[in-house]
Amino acid sequence: MHRRRLLGLVCVLSTLLAATWAWADVAPKLAAQDSLWEVYQGFLQSAKYVDLTHAIAPQMPVWAGFGQPQFSATTNPKTGTPYTYAADGFEATHYDLPTDQLGTQLDPPAHWNPHYPAIDELPPTFAVRPLVVIPIQEQVARDPNYALQVKDILRWEASHGRIPAGSVVFVRSDWSKAWPDPALATQTQFPGVSLAALKFLHLQRQILFHGHEPLDTDSTPTLEGEDWLLNHGYTQAEGVAHLDQVPEVGALVAIGYAKFQGGLGGYARFIAICPPTWPHGVAIGQVPEAPLAKAAAPLHWDGSLGRRVR
Repeated sequence: MHRRRLLGLVCVLSTLLAATWAWADVAPKLAAQDSLWEVYQGFLQSAKYVDLTHAIAPQMPVWAGFGQPQFSATTNPKTGTPYTYAADGFEATHYDLPTDQLGTQLDPPAHWNPHYPAIDELPPTFAVRPLVVIPIQEQVARDPNYALQVKDILRWEASHGRIPAGSVVFVRSDWSKAWPDPALATQTQFPGVSLAALKFLHLQRQILFHGHEPLDTDSTPTLEGEDWLLNHGYTQAEGVAHLDQVPEVGALVAIGYAKFQGGLGGYARFIAICPPTWPHGVAIGQVPEAPLAKAAAPLHWDGSLGRRVR
């Protein structure tokens, strides 16, 4: 009987030790999760959020080689009639998107080189990064074809410190303030980023990627910047907007894009997360979120615009 009790006690102790060891393995993970919640509650919850993204619409600047997107009402394939709120309780939209290179986008290197990742193969670590905004709008005001130079980067660093490795660098030119004028897509001279600047940012500062407001990296005949980037495994953002509303240093950028399998471009959405005292943007709690607020006017189809409007 004594041996049985001793054996039972040993089993209980073994179970407790195993549970303790298991908890010791799990506890740091839980603590890490808790610390991220504290980051949200302490910083992100009171931050200002600025959307850096153009909306996709039928009337938008698109390279002539792709053609314009077209929107229409989704139809029931059995009847050929559009779904309506009155008859079906819902509506949906059919999008005819002639390319994955529209508006604000993220170019994966497979756009130019099939040996590198497509949009669905980019790692999830792209999600949130430090945001650097380098201004060249004053140079562009004097020369519409001005391209970011290494000296502009060094000037920025002289004021703000070294660009962090792994950061995202957006180049502010204010070109996007004319959006959505379709004539933007026909310009042969527009603000760019020089090849020397791109090499410096990637090879000397090890950034994640850069972004620019125009729909091309530069206006050289061979698109030398985009050629070098995508053929060396780098991504880039194009068609970025509202860079005049974010700080040059101290913000983060949240990065999202449609995950098309084998896709060679990404309809992207970039959100700048700025300090709470920043004058632009909106903070959590300032606008209805759940539930969202009803609009004063309902969405309805506008035939002249080819899309729904309020």
